[in-house]
Amino acid sequence: MFLVSGPQFVVQACRSGLMGSFPTQNARAFDDLVKWLDEIRNGVADVPGATWAASMIVHPSYDRFESELELMKDYKPDVVVTALGSPKRVIDEIHGYGGKVFADVMSIEHARKAAEAGVDGLVLVCHGAGGHTGKLSPFAFVDEVRRFFDGTLVVGGAISTGRGVRAVEILGADLAYMGTRFIACPESLVNDRYRDMLVRARITDVTATAAVTGVLCSWLTESLSDAGFDEETLSTQGKVDFSDVHGENKPWKDIFGAGQGVGQVDRAASMAVVADQVVAEYHAALGRG
Repeated sequence: MFLVSGPQFVVQACRSGLMGSFPTQNARAFDDLVKWLDEIRNGVADVPGATWAASMIVHPSYDRFESELELMKDYKPDVVVTALGSPKRVIDEIHGYGGKVFADVMSIEHARKAAEAGVDGLVLVCHGAGGHTGKLSPFAFVDEVRRFFDGTLVVGGAISTGRGVRAVEILGADLAYMGTRFIACPESLVNDRYRDMLVRARITDVTATAAVTGVLCSWLTESLSDAGFDEETLSTQGKVDFSDVHGENKPWKDIFGAGQGVGQVDRAASMAVVADQVVAEYHAALGRG
């Protein structure tokens, strides 16, 4: 949910019965991140059982890593999700205050290394996920990972309904990552151009390419085209560089992420409304056995 989820998104997700999460790099400046964490902590203080997560880039090129890790130790999110690198860099510190560490993984090799590092959970980023995406089907990915990992499994990738949540439980996962379904919510950070483009889009309007960040990502095709990416450019490999993520020259500045489940987004409904719909879909799926 890069440049999508912020403090209100997290707070309203928790108030709607979900686990709210956000990437720390979404806060443009370090001081902003401190304010966001204050807002989240205060906003969920009166919500019984509220659980929230912060996602950190652990790639060596990310220049705020050390200072953000200190903040995690101060604000103590229930879960820290690591992305784009080894979770070893945070495990001792997060476990030190009683938090859990989940690692985003996109391959069996990455999953095995994260499991060996001692993570509490693995987020299997499967084919069809928005933003950084994987190449594997959840049907095979879950089974393979369960051969060597008995911790918490989260599945992400084109899950946009309560039926999808129930489906990954049947596969053997514990939780579902859901992002695209919530991007159009007014509690998100996105602008109206992004929101309108998302509502119009269907599965055929999503393109996966490594040309933007150097890592395979799913983007709204219209935004790629508007930013000047043509067929030839999209077939190239971009440079991996997560320093100064808000810099004016970053290629993703005006490019919008979305997963293959984008067709379920048909309006800009509130977080509470969407959450209620997902819960109703989930219970309907349970009723079908």
